[in-house]
Amino acid sequence: MPLSQNKITVVGAGYVGMTTAAKCAERNLASEICLIDVMPGRAAGLALDLNQAAAIEGYGSVVFGSEDPGHTEGSDLFIVTAGKPRTPGMSRSDLLEVNGRVMESVAETIRRGSPDAIVIVVTNPLDIMVSLMRSKLGFPSKRVVGMAGVLDSARFSWFIAEGTGTSVLDVDAMVLGAHGDSMVPMPEACTVNGIQLANLADRASIEAMADRTRHGGAEIVNLLKTGSAFYAPAAASVAMAASILRDEKRLLPCSCLLNGQYGFEGVYTGVPAVLGAQGVERIVELPLDTESRIQMQKTVGAIEKDIDALRDLGLL
Repeated sequence: MPLSQNKITVVGAGYVGMTTAAKCAERNLASEICLIDVMPGRAAGLALDLNQAAAIEGYGSVVFGSEDPGHTEGSDLFIVTAGKPRTPGMSRSDLLEVNGRVMESVAETIRRGSPDAIVIVVTNPLDIMVSLMRSKLGFPSKRVVGMAGVLDSARFSWFIAEGTGTSVLDVDAMVLGAHGDSMVPMPEACTVNGIQLANLADRASIEAMADRTRHGGAEIVNLLKTGSAFYAPAAASVAMAASILRDEKRLLPCSCLLNGQYGFEGVYTGVPAVLGAQGVERIVELPLDTESRIQMQKTVGAIEKDIDALRDLGLL
């Protein structure tokens, strides 16, 4: 792809952040990619490594690494990955306070130096962190979005492909709701090259695929022992960034602020949305059966419970 004349900042140079920066560079998504981390030398070292890879990979993006937030000024898009990752036995909600403090600091940097930027939040607990980020920024909701459904749907796609003996390239999957155990996989909206999933697997098998999706992140955490997933989360956030910066108008499930859609008001949760140059350009409402509506009520209830916890901590 031709080099896009944009500036992207990736906040956090852990595994997700460094992989995100690499994927942005490899896709020529920006002429300048700023990688920021609080650990002295880490972002600068990774940036140098990525710039030296450019001659081999053939990309024109230049990566700059620093621990100075001032270097983010003038960014068109932020991908926020900073924060504490999960460890075995830890839920996403356990990260609420520590990562909430991180979002406060990052929001101040963005608001001060890049007031027109679009922000993609990756940090967990996702739906709560994107809600906090938007609150602290004061930006229009279309410019603050969370990466969740793209990742969860990709995980569902893999489990469907594995379970049906088909190519993952032919699978279209959809997951709504919170990025957590209360997420709402939508088997009725899943197809394999246009064929409904129900025609390829029985109900018990489909439910097993959906349940594995709900716990897909924890499965990886438990296998790794230290750290959490990073290849797929990075790929998901970069797909969103590409759709925004290149105005691709892709329909992707993301954590968006609902204002009446699906019967909810003023809450961020995962729904299908068209992403383009303005950010979230349109939220698409899927028809939900009774069971899916009940599950959506539960997932929004879980998010609202954590939002109340943020208020108790003085973060909202």
